[in-house]
Amino acid sequence: MREVGVLEAKTHLSALLKSVELGERITITRRGKPVARLMPVSPVSGSDRSEQVCRMNKLRARIAKKRGSFSAIEILSARDAGRR
Repeated sequence: MREVGVLEAKTHLSALLKSVELGERITITRRGKPVARLMPVSPVSGSDRSEQVCRMNKLRARIAKKRGSFSAIEILSARDAGRR
């Protein structure tokens, strides 16, 4: 795995992304300490997606039992309030 500093990553991002597209993993460092990793995105299979949706539905049900049901508007409102 190749390591590059922040300045080099900023300067050569396009070239680094091409390397990542070819399968390379690159660690970005700041003052010699790893702070980020560039790596290819794994395609999500249909079964993985279904499993994730199932897990989210189970979590939603657990939250609803503990604190009552939240509408989509309430969730978006809470999200937006955190951005102010």
